[in-house]
Amino acid sequence: MKKALFIDRDGTLVVETPSDDLYVSVDNLQFLPGAISGMKAIAGLDYELVLASNQDGLGKDFYPENIFRDSHRIVLGTLASEGVYFDDQLIDPTMPEDNAPTRKPGTGMFGKYLGGDYDMAASYVIGDRITDVLLARNLGTRAILIRPREEGTAMVAAEGLQDVCALITEDWAEIAEFLRLGERTTTVERRTGETDITVAIDLDGRGASSIDTGLKFLDHMLDQIVHHAGVSLSVRAKGDLEVDEHHTMEDVAITLGEAIIKALGDRRGIERYGFALPMDESRAMVLVDLGGRIDFEWSVGFTRDRVGDVPTEMFKHFFKSLATAMRANLHIAARGENDHHIAEAIFKAFARALRAAVRRDPFNYTLPSSKGVI
Repeated sequence: MKKALFIDRDGTLVVETPSDDLYVSVDNLQFLPGAISGMKAIAGLDYELVLASNQDGLGKDFYPENIFRDSHRIVLGTLASEGVYFDDQLIDPTMPEDNAPTRKPGTGMFGKYLGGDYDMAASYVIGDRITDVLLARNLGTRAILIRPREEGTAMVAAEGLQDVCALITEDWAEIAEFLRLGERTTTVERRTGETDITVAIDLDGRGASSIDTGLKFLDHMLDQIVHHAGVSLSVRAKGDLEVDEHHTMEDVAITLGEAIIKALGDRRGIERYGFALPMDESRAMVLVDLGGRIDFEWSVGFTRDRVGDVPTEMFKHFFKSLATAMRANLHIAARGENDHHIAEAIFKAFARALRAAVRRDPFNYTLPSSKGVI
């Protein structure tokens, strides 16, 4: 199925006019920094490019059509000189008070794209306003919001649109890289008679993180993955802790492993391999290969039965379950005097190994295997 990028104009490609100006004219036309090179970078991707813009009052006395036409010709000509052409242009001239169905975030202009020929779930709206994110929700696409990240995050949260917005950035180079490489996010649920687990992960760390497994020390260890792997991770676990910790830790590991491998997709462009680090008097070495084959080695000696509310014997089982679910080679060795430090060093080293292994090179989007297949 076809995919589309629905791209706003004012505030997205060209600088929005000051509040005392009604429109972008030839005299005040200015491209956003990086917009031209960003559009050039995405023009060769597998998306149709659709300009979608509200032009308030276009054609009325205060906004003559020739004003728009002259400035728009420069916009299109500049982009065309870099090999960027729009497959379609959707311009709505109504005013906000008209409440016209064709005005964004309404979908009246987009009927061609809603008939089943386009994969809207794999398409994006790119714009600088919350109405563009609302349009993405209404179309069934994802949104890329061009705003400072902190400001944009607050805007999106205020409207409850976090699940719609895939990226918030002012950087067109980041937008181009994001679209070239694609999202690496997923949510996996696992429900058994013993546990109810939900894990959501973004391997590129663009979302919020929250962890609650019912085991405080496990929460603390999983939080190391967030910070040291550079991922966003949400874990919600309800298990039969009244029995013991085994089922909860095992099923969290399985669900996390399944989420990681699912988010990796076809694994093109990843480094695949990854790390040793010290933790005070302790040190840990974690070797990982995300090559699709399972092997697990564990050389760790704990001296206590428990660290916090977690039995130390469960750490080996946790990582073995994780390796199996990830379909990875995972070799772990650690030593030290303090069991808390040993456990934390292992989780930190695993996180750093994961960070190295899932890292992608946008300019070498090949499978990391001499066989050509993983």
